[in-house]
Amino acid sequence: MSKFIIHKNYTIVKAQLLQIIDNFTSSGTLIGDGDRNKIKIYEIDGKTINIKSFKIPNFINKVAYRFFRKSKAQRSYEYASLLTEKKIGTPHPIAYYENNSFLGLLDSYFVCEHLNYDLTYRELVTDQNYPDHENILRQFTKFTWQLHEKGIYFKDHSPGNTLIVKKGNTYNFYLVDLNRMSFFELDFEARMKNFSRLTPKKEMVEIMSDAYAKLSGDDFKMVFEKMWFYTEQFQEKYHRKKQFKQKYLGKK
Repeated sequence: MSKFIIHKNYTIVKAQLLQIIDNFTSSGTLIGDGDRNKIKIYEIDGKTINIKSFKIPNFINKVAYRFFRKSKAQRSYEYASLLTEKKIGTPHPIAYYENNSFLGLLDSYFVCEHLNYDLTYRELVTDQNYPDHENILRQFTKFTWQLHEKGIYFKDHSPGNTLIVKKGNTYNFYLVDLNRMSFFELDFEARMKNFSRLTPKKEMVEIMSDAYAKLSGDDFKMVFEKMWFYTEQFQEKYHRKKQFKQKYLGKK
């Protein structure tokens, strides 16, 4: 039993997409290490696309995704469509595909247009001397503020999940890895907490706090203290989890 939803602008290539998905393991160009989920690039009808194959879930999640919850592929497609409607940058969604058995979800795929980008937020963390560093950081903060103003809470707002395209002195931002999002009217606490996963560097948090305070009209000191509080809280939790894995599971 399969489920295939495709954007109306791409119905002409439906058969080609299904054939690519059917041969996913033996075709395409892999992006990254493919440790958990695999992303591959393809050329189709003169366009470059990428397809994300989600890791086959455990038995409990197989049942949950089949009968009780939307799959990661479906959520990725629907959230990308919603972001596009709200004029928030994300690679244009094309389709999603689910392969189900009687008992639950097996494999699933999200298809979108491929985006050529110049950097991700991660480069701003790892290289303090990256050209135009502060300007990019301030423009990124404005992008995040716009998300918040539109009632979008991106739960995976982390260094690798924002692609950045340079256009002169301005930068365009595109969210990826979209399957964990919430939509509600964000209060001050939620807005500040949404910055917690981005960087452990205090000087970067200071710049983002200054930019956000100027956009929101809030006091800089209040913004910085709360943003840094949530950043430290996340870092402590992250390192405790990492130490536990190293000590008891032998993972690096």
